[in-house]
Amino acid sequence: MSARELVVLGTASQVPTRHRNHNGYLLRWDGEGLLFDPGEGTQRQMLHAGVSATDLTRICVTHFHGDHSLGLAGVVQRINLDRVPHPVHAYYPASGQVFFDRLRAATAFHETAELRPHPIGEPGVLEATGAPFTLEAVRLSHPVEAFGYRLTEPDGQRLLPAKLAALGLRGPAVGRLQREGRIELDGRTVTLAEVSEARRGQRFAFVMDTRLCPGVEQLAEGADLLVIEATFLEADAHLAAEHGHLTAAQAARAAAAAGVRTLVLTHFSQRYPDLSGHLAEARAQFDGELVVAEDLARIPVPPRRP
Repeated sequence: MSARELVVLGTASQVPTRHRNHNGYLLRWDGEGLLFDPGEGTQRQMLHAGVSATDLTRICVTHFHGDHSLGLAGVVQRINLDRVPHPVHAYYPASGQVFFDRLRAATAFHETAELRPHPIGEPGVLEATGAPFTLEAVRLSHPVEAFGYRLTEPDGQRLLPAKLAALGLRGPAVGRLQREGRIELDGRTVTLAEVSEARRGQRFAFVMDTRLCPGVEQLAEGADLLVIEATFLEADAHLAAEHGHLTAAQAARAAAAAGVRTLVLTHFSQRYPDLSGHLAEARAQFDGELVVAEDLARIPVPPRRP
């Protein structure tokens, strides 16, 4: 199993179908499990996908329409039923606080776990203490307030074995060099920069219900993996604009312009039982790795750029 992968729990938009559950996406990122937009049925989809409540460390809700949040009540209660031993952080638009409160306490249950709310009032970097990444919220354009999410790993350094070998650096000395940034060797100072190169941190972006807007571009920029809604086809672009959504072509063009590596299309309207049109429309705009998401698919975060 990849240490960094997307587990697709549902791909439907407003109305689920026989083959598409309401939204739900779990991002496994090393020891973190981020659950995005848990729609109705998410708890059962987690069971089918082999995802447990203890895998969850953060829940990110883009907005409070039912297909993106009705599953929150069941997930919160499952976290408590399973006595998840670590805090679970919940991020959501502050303007939807009343809906969050209703879903959190939808029915009676015994509270045994710690859920830490983080209402989002303004776009920007979010509190994510202890996470090996930065989590950011960016405003989108939808009939209700909506935020997309962007996860960014800090840049690091990659050691170059040939340069280490040329200097005779090995074993504990390499560890010291990594920790301290420099080491004395045969009367000279060797710095980490001399035997390494910059390693770009990986980036993940999650873009749900929105029209084209600056936030889409900001979230997608340089993403290794972009999950983005593609509710409509171009023939129905007027419906997309009216209801605050994207077409497959619009999503793919945005991804191409942003230099995205792997593009995942999802959130499909019930009017399209066959998604071959989404694939064709997106492929005409985007020549990178392209996935038309299916329920219970597992999509690895692509390997680091060389």
